[in-house]
Amino acid sequence: MTSLRDAIYGAAIGDALGVPYEFMSRGSFIASDMIGYGSHDMPEGTWSDDTTMTLALCDSLRVNDKRIVLDDIRKRFKSWIEEGCYTVDGKAFDVGIITYDSIVTGIARNDIRSNGNGSLMRTIPLAFIDCTDDDVRAVSAITHAHETSMEACVIYVNVAKRLIGGEHLVDIINSLEVGEVFHNIKNIFELEEENIRSGGYVVDTLIASLWSLVNTDNYKDAVLKAVNLGNDTDTTAIVAGALAGIIYGYDAIPKRWIELLKNKELIESCLFS
Repeated sequence: MTSLRDAIYGAAIGDALGVPYEFMSRGSFIASDMIGYGSHDMPEGTWSDDTTMTLALCDSLRVNDKRIVLDDIRKRFKSWIEEGCYTVDGKAFDVGIITYDSIVTGIARNDIRSNGNGSLMRTIPLAFIDCTDDDVRAVSAITHAHETSMEACVIYVNVAKRLIGGEHLVDIINSLEVGEVFHNIKNIFELEEENIRSGGYVVDTLIASLWSLVNTDNYKDAVLKAVNLGNDTDTTAIVAGALAGIIYGYDAIPKRWIELLKNKELIESCLFS
């Protein structure tokens, strides 16, 4: 039976694999294992703000009996910005501009140019609770309140819920009903790598993550394919990694990668059943 643990470790490992290569262009590197340093000069196994915010959301759901309490989630995000909570080593790094501004000011951005992937990357815990699409939108809107960002989170959570329910990814994608902005999800089986964009735009991240999954058949290959798309490597890989964790399970993640992952004690403390 799929657990939150499968998804969160799948996500955190993907994030840590991508951190050393963030901002590097596709084809300028080959990721084949977990390494350190690189773009952020961080030791191997270090995860970024993506996992940090995921854990903050997890912890809020845990202490509130799996209920969404927006003010509490917002408070935990702020503790990350101001105090380094939920990080590997007590220090925040790689904080997105829109995410930072929204958390510090308490005012979410909702203009069309504010559709980075900063809410999508943290949303997977919502797939493990009883929540509506509007609930998912509200959690996205803590930082990213434009309809495109919110809808990306809804699609992601719904795909995850259906995977948890035992459906196959191909069948899920074929039956999805999505708006025009997400139309390439329906074409994903025909898309070549050259058609996949992997920057910070939320629509691109969702499509790149799903593309990485439908073109592989195991956890390791899925997250490495996501990283090797380049650019926003950690976020593409955390989104793909969370879904791959659900599909293949914790035991399918290479043991060496789990051993290298930093601060597993914190991860374990934030999980709920």
